[in-house]
Amino acid sequence: MGGGRSDDLELLRAAARAAGVLAVEMRAAGLTTELKPDKSPVSDADLAVDALLKETLRQARPAYGWLSEETADHAERLERQRVFVVDPIDGTRAFIKGRPWWTVSVAVVEAGRPVVGVVWAPDRHELYEATEGGGATLNGQSIHTNDPARIEDCAMLADAALFTHPEWREPWPSMRVEARNSIAYRLCSVASGEFDAALALSPKSEWDLAASALIAAEAGCVVTDDLGRPLGYNRVNTQSSGLVCAGPALHALILRRLAAIARPD
Repeated sequence: MGGGRSDDLELLRAAARAAGVLAVEMRAAGLTTELKPDKSPVSDADLAVDALLKETLRQARPAYGWLSEETADHAERLERQRVFVVDPIDGTRAFIKGRPWWTVSVAVVEAGRPVVGVVWAPDRHELYEATEGGGATLNGQSIHTNDPARIEDCAMLADAALFTHPEWREPWPSMRVEARNSIAYRLCSVASGEFDAALALSPKSEWDLAASALIAAEAGCVVTDDLGRPLGYNRVNTQSSGLVCAGPALHALILRRLAAIARPD
């Protein structure tokens, strides 16, 4: 059976917190890691958290489909009206190294759009939440993004090497550029106003974005791919071409710059 959005939010919140506890306990006990075919790391904690979330969430909502980074994908989810979209540990490299920039990211997608989202950052003790049309919160307090009127001097979350690539026709202005392993945490940091924008030109997956993009949008951000197109969810192809997240004015300035210059491969 399905639940209302407030019930789903409560379910996701409890599940994400329990998943965070399991991940922290397993890291303290010692992790086993290996590389996936794409050379990204996966730990036994990623898989255990995925199993816990799948059991908890699907037992509570058996009518919902399932899409997770750590579960083999099945086309049956495309036939479901509502789908859980999950990244058990987003930012596995940070998690393995004991850095705080990792999250448990869980969302409910309905008819191709996220309607409930929770991002839990256990090492930071930060719980980000949103429901469609209900605003976004951090630890229960309402949050709203910044929206500076220029790129210069903004606080940008991205790979610093992106801005120094020789193929850019026009140099990027001076910015405070920092990196975070978790894509979800990047978007939440823009939503909370800690940073002004997040930019990536490499492909991003639905599980990276579903919960955090909803949180960012409910905090006043515009979240698109790197061509300015809306993000889609519960699709056959689960990847978007890139990511731009910022307040409306800054988002438009970043897209204008991306459209006017040659992009690095």
